[in-house]
Amino acid sequence: MQPFTLNYARPAAELEAVVPYVYDSGLQLNVLFDGRPAASDKALLRELGTTTSTAGSKTHFDD
Repeated sequence: MQPFTLNYARPAAELEAVVPYVYDSGLQLNVLFDGRPAASDKALLRELGTTTSTAGSKTHFDD
């Protein structure tokens, strides 16, 4: 017997996004390609709302 919701469940659409920053493990923060901290770029923060990385998830079990 198949649960009712599985008749309507669909996988989330995969969106391709180009992120203008990378995580720097030495500095432990996201940096732009020119080396500046991503959080210092106000236009980027307005557009994206935040800069995120997976670093916390890899180092803390309670995230």
